[in-house]
Order: sequence, then C-alpha cells, then structure tokens
Amino acid sequence: MLLLERLLAPLFVFLWSTGFIGAKLGLPYAGPLSFLLTRYALVVVLMLAAALIFRAPWPRDRRAVLHIAVAGVLIQATYLGGVFMSIKAGLPAALSALVVGLQPVITALASGWLLGERVTRQQWLGLLLGFCGVALVVTHSRTPGLGGNWPMLALLPAIVALAGITLGTLYQKRFCPSFDLRSGAVIQFGASAVLTLAVALAIEPMHIEWSGPFIFALGWNVIMLSVVAISLLNVLIRRGRAVKVTSLFYLTPPTTALLAWLMFDETLQALALLGMALAAFGVWLSRR
Repeated sequence: MLLLERLLAPLFVFLWSTGFIGAKLGLPYAGPLSFLLTRYALVVVLMLAAALIFRAPWPRDRRAVLHIAVAGVLIQATYLGGVFMSIKAGLPAALSALVVGLQPVITALASGWLLGERVTRQQWLGLLLGFCGVALVVTHSRTPGLGGNWPMLALLPAIVALAGITLGTLYQKRFCPSFDLRSGAVIQFGASAVLTLAVALAIEPMHIEWSGPFIFALGWNVIMLSVVAISLLNVLIRRGRAVKVTSLFYLTPPTTALLAWLMFDETLQALALLGMALAAFGVWLSRR
C-alpha cells in the first residue's frame, strides 16, 4: 500500500497540473462558471451511471450526505470557482497561483487544532521551502504578472478559493474521510453544480461556443480531472495526514510551468528552474 501511495501522489500532481492547460484551451469559448457548470453536470451523469451499474453503496444517513456535499462544495465549487473568477476579474494567473499556494502552510497551522495532527520541525521547514519554490516559479515565468495595474477586488475570489481548498481538505479529513468514490462524486459534484448554477445565473450570460478546442478541454477536465484526479485526491486524503496531502499542491505550479513550456513554448528562467527544485525538495521534506 505504501508503494501504491507513492505512485498515486505523482499521478495526482501531474493530472491536477493539467487544469491550467484545459483552462487555457477552453475558457476563450465559455465563461468560467459556465465551463465549470457544464463540467460538473457531465461528471454527475457519468458517476451516477457508474454507481447504478456497479451498485455502489450510498451513505446511510442524511448527515453523511451533508458532510460529503459540504466537502465537495468547498473543494470543487469554492476553490475552482474562486480561481477562475479571480483570473476573469483581471488578477494575473501567477498571482492567483501564489495566493492559493499558501494552502499547505495554512493547513499545517489548522491541522493541529482541528485534526490533532502534529507538524514536525522538518515538515515546517519543508512547507516553507516549498512555498519559496512556488514563489520563484510563478514570478519568473514568461509573464510574471506581479506588477502592473489590476483591480484589488480581484484578490477576493482568490482568497475565497484558498479558504475553500484548505477548509475542504480539513473538513473531509475530519468528517467524511471514507466514502464510495462513485456515489460520493455524484453528491459532491451535484452540490457544486447547484451552487455554481445559482452564481452563474446572477453574473454570467451563460453562453458557450461548442468548438473543437472547447470540447477537448471539457472532455479532459471531466475525465482526467474531475473523475480521475479528484478520486486520487479522495484516496490520498483518506490514507494520509492532511499536511502530507496538501504539500503536494506545491508541485502543481512547477509541473504546470513545464507543461506550458512543452505545449506552448513558454520560457523558463533560471530562477524558475531553481524554484522547481526547491519546491520538490520542500515537498520531500514535508512528506518524509
């Protein structure tokens, strides 16, 4: 099982990092919340079919359903919606990644209080080194984005996203660490779809241009991110300590930068490469 966990972690990091690629391909053809709403709806249809065909177990009581739904809304609707809306509002993607990159540190601060987990000095050192590495990566890409004119209010959705992914991870670890991945996905993405629909109706025209790139991006986001990557995240939360799981998010910006370099010919400065190495070393320290 330890070997399995070691294989699941890098696969999760790779798939989670491809969310940037999917967003870059799909967002020109749809509003951010319209994109996410369509993604959630398709996941519900797929996972409901899987749950019915394979007779997956469902939660036994309403309280369990509520806990799973709350965790899903925090991890899915709040986190992804906040990130997409902050970028749409004019916040540079690099700065949005830097704000959300605070998650492992905040999780470490809260895990002792909420989960009774002890964070060692080595883990604290790893978390701090990892954040420094992330900062180097996002500030030394082709378009650093930390300067210039952008509305201060655009920071608010990014902060909401940070709160969502942090609280969602802690909440799920505390109240619903174990549930069937098929029926649980129906509950989590169904609740996220309801909330996203309500917000989208209020602030978006709900228009989608069904082009080839959008269909590919949507399919990748549904299958590889919302089904496979989220299932991997749920397994990692179930089996690991909160600090060890969230430290993996430090590897997302470096991996995304490498994918952008390979696919879109974006350049990487020397300090960005140093940041990748520093983030990887920090994650290794915090997960030992």
